[in-house]
Amino acid sequence: MTQRDIKSKIDKLWLDFHSGGITNPMTVIEQLSYLIFSRLLDIYETRNEKKSRRTGKDFNHIFAPEEQHLRWSEFRILGAEEMLPLMRDEVFPHFSRVKEYGHFMRNAQLMIQKPELLVQAVEVITELPLTSGDHKGDLYEYLLSKLSTAGIAGQFRTPRHIIRKMVEILDPKPFETVCDPACGTAGFLVETLSYVMEQYTSEDGVIVGEEEDDKIFTGDLLKPEERTNLTNGFLSGFDFDSTMLRVSAMNLLLHGVEKPHIHYQDTLAATFVERMPEKRTEAFDVILANPPFKGSLDYDTVDPKLIKKVKTKKTELLFIQLILQMLKMGGRAAVIVPDGVLFGSSKAHKAIREALVEENQLEAMISLPSGVFKPYAGVSTGILVFSKGGETEDVFFYNVESDGYSLDDKRDKIEANDLPGMIEAWKNKDPEKDTDVTQKAFFVSADEIRKNNYDLSITRYHEEPYVEEVYEEPSVILGQLKKLENEIMDDLNDLEAMLNE
Repeated sequence: MTQRDIKSKIDKLWLDFHSGGITNPMTVIEQLSYLIFSRLLDIYETRNEKKSRRTGKDFNHIFAPEEQHLRWSEFRILGAEEMLPLMRDEVFPHFSRVKEYGHFMRNAQLMIQKPELLVQAVEVITELPLTSGDHKGDLYEYLLSKLSTAGIAGQFRTPRHIIRKMVEILDPKPFETVCDPACGTAGFLVETLSYVMEQYTSEDGVIVGEEEDDKIFTGDLLKPEERTNLTNGFLSGFDFDSTMLRVSAMNLLLHGVEKPHIHYQDTLAATFVERMPEKRTEAFDVILANPPFKGSLDYDTVDPKLIKKVKTKKTELLFIQLILQMLKMGGRAAVIVPDGVLFGSSKAHKAIREALVEENQLEAMISLPSGVFKPYAGVSTGILVFSKGGETEDVFFYNVESDGYSLDDKRDKIEANDLPGMIEAWKNKDPEKDTDVTQKAFFVSADEIRKNNYDLSITRYHEEPYVEEVYEEPSVILGQLKKLENEIMDDLNDLEAMLNE
């Protein structure tokens, strides 16, 4: 099945859901995630059964003998009137009992009320290439992309091309630990996994082996322990939206992560320390995030350690402090922040910027155009890149004026794109040479930032290049005007003569 066929089937099914009364895109994605999960369970069980017959070794069964009728291959052939009550009353409750994955699907409910729509959805999911590693990840990404073209109140994905560049800047390694404290659909985590797999895969490799479980890719440059880490321990995510939690877990699962480390937690809450101490104190090498930067919290609900450092109710400031706490010493982060964080004059704004410069190594501030998050938000944003601890000497600034897409609500693809140049400048940066503040890429010293009250907005330091305009002498311009006036009068006289003939 080609990518076009997959997209066509998804598009048709999306319209079927809308016609069936399910119009919220997040609900559609969640329901399809449940169905995909149900089919994956049957695929995994079948694969383990084949392996068991080959090796003679038993395995941990997903379906008990009396639960065989709950397998996808069994109920998908049922009629509409039989299928709906079975899935609603038995298949969905079974999800929560599945070892390793059950907690992601706790309280899962079948929202499809029309039996015919359920049958249509099951038929489409049956045809999708879920046994192909590349295709199953791609199809889910396409499904999630519909969040970018649908009206979701406050729920939209960070553009994947922006995420990719942030990952490239931090360059995660397969032996490290990576986290997103506000993971949403797990876009940062999935892109990180894809990046590392690309970096540690040789183009000369070939796939050998006939059985799915025995296949080996000879171009794999990862050590066995590194490959194990990638699918179990490499990535961690937190979110307090249970729907997003399920979606992110499914996204990772379809991208080959065997045991998604996704946790239902409000990472700013005081209870986070008590419940997840090992994930809180200097636990991660790399953190990538686009934390929520709307609204404010009550002091009583926020971790006292955060408030002690930055006394504020603003989530965008609290998340920066949280990320600093969650990083290992020397760990690095790339975080999208609203422009207000960069130049805000409140005590808390200044305190967090001062902490980044004076107590850590602030490495870069990359300015993004205000239309990056359209059509949902027109706020100007930037990417802060920093490492925990160390000393800030010079900060790399880059002015991204175009990200390859129009900056209106349509976000059509265009030729102008500063992102490749930004990565090139980052890789070849030199504080001693990149001093021209009229260029897109330049360095600013920590001393200069201190003098400017720790202002990190690019407009504070960037200067438009001076281009001298050359004009004709006034006498020459006057002569040209007289000549033009004479020509006009000659034309008018000729016209008058023609009319009088």
